[in-house]
Amino acid sequence: MKLIRIGTRGSRLALAQSGQVLDALQNAFPERRFELVTIKTTGDNILDVSLSKIGDKGLFTKEIEKELLAGAIDLAVHSMKDMPTQLPGGLKIGAATKRLNPRDALIAKKGKRLGDLKAGDTIATGSLRRKAQLLAFNPGLNIVDMRGNVQSRIKKMNDDPVIDATILACAGLERLNMMDIITEIIPENVITPAVSQASLAIEIRENDPSAKELAASLNHPESMVAVSCERAFLSELGGGCQVPIAGLAQVSGGTVILTGMVASVDGREIYRGSMSGSIENFASIGKGLAQKLMAEGADKILTTLFNRI
Repeated sequence: MKLIRIGTRGSRLALAQSGQVLDALQNAFPERRFELVTIKTTGDNILDVSLSKIGDKGLFTKEIEKELLAGAIDLAVHSMKDMPTQLPGGLKIGAATKRLNPRDALIAKKGKRLGDLKAGDTIATGSLRRKAQLLAFNPGLNIVDMRGNVQSRIKKMNDDPVIDATILACAGLERLNMMDIITEIIPENVITPAVSQASLAIEIRENDPSAKELAASLNHPESMVAVSCERAFLSELGGGCQVPIAGLAQVSGGTVILTGMVASVDGREIYRGSMSGSIENFASIGKGLAQKLMAEGADKILTTLFNRI
């Protein structure tokens, strides 16, 4: 019986995610054996520098992909939002798992909601996307950089008297059974989520029919359409962690509705828009909304930010 090796990062959240994938595969293929293989990535090794300064081309994926291409693992589990829009040759996304709540969650001291925070209050986040939208919502907020896994970020917030709140992905807290610490799930018209947030990517080798079969059992078609639409939007804009870009596609029947956002880091300029159409046209909807926002002025933000990188 061939052992199927599943590559994953080693954080508590990553192991929870990949463990759920292993359980699903074991239930679907009881005659096979599965095991997790933990792999440390660049993003795990560099925790004292913001993501926007490191660069994001495979920050949390490239070491795992190297092992996948070498045959050391048979498939890989990633947070879909960590996946670059261009994958290494020979690899592909074999499945998108069913998406959880894609929105961001506020965790604040004293049970405060975002609207309760006043000018001068401090929110910790390492995300330029969140920072820009927070400042657009309330320019008086003090935003400080903070990275690390979920548990370390919560501890840093609680231990630092200056920090009033932090923001994390709702889906990650759900996978860790930590929903009880959320003080508010933030509406997407206030903070639009990261592209592909809350779905998992199952990455496989293109020429591996066995892995293709395994991945197919995990795929959720509506989630695949939604995240693929968002990824087409991001790809057309050419952005990643260094640029405040957000996108959320929602599928209803045969229609996909995409909402997108591009902002300056200080939140003073922000472009939002939406576009909808048939799910068969998900890629053109993503590209079309990107082109629409760039025509409205987002291209100036992108040019300025990319010239600084």
